[in-house]
Amino acid sequence: MKSRSLRLLLILFCQLAFPFRSPAPLIYRPGEGWTYEPVGGEGRWQRSRAKEQLDVAQKAFDQRDYSLGLKAAKRVVRVWPLSDYAPPAQYLVGRCYEAKGQDEKAFKEYQTVLEKQPKIAGFPEIIGRQYGIADKFLAGKWFRLWGVIPYPSKDKTAEMYEKNDPCG
Repeated sequence: MKSRSLRLLLILFCQLAFPFRSPAPLIYRPGEGWTYEPVGGEGRWQRSRAKEQLDVAQKAFDQRDYSLGLKAAKRVVRVWPLSDYAPPAQYLVGRCYEAKGQDEKAFKEYQTVLEKQPKIAGFPEIIGRQYGIADKFLAGKWFRLWGVIPYPSKDKTAEMYEKNDPCG
């Protein structure tokens, strides 16, 4: 019994004295907050300049890696909000959401671009994308409450069209 206790104590001591490396998937960066990083990919997508970060987002979008494109584009908007690259990044956030099938979020991101930068170069294209999303809901696509519970809403569909009305 005494040798068993001694072995258990020795094993416990070794585990406490020599801990193994445990990667942390949640990483805190001052000024940015908490982000989730998968094991082995810590910070490989992050760049120190807005242009380079937008290039990472665009490349990921072109390769159909919409999650990485979304994360990289959101970082441009969050870290460099006054940069010349923030409006294209905001538009790319909307494109990523639209590609992922999250049309409500995409519509809101497009609306944010139009409100912050009404003279953006792709203004007609963004309006066209918003009308396309509103048409999907008019044709019968359901909205999602908390991203999960589907429900129809003609009022929300009408609001989407009202936001794009150039006269109103």
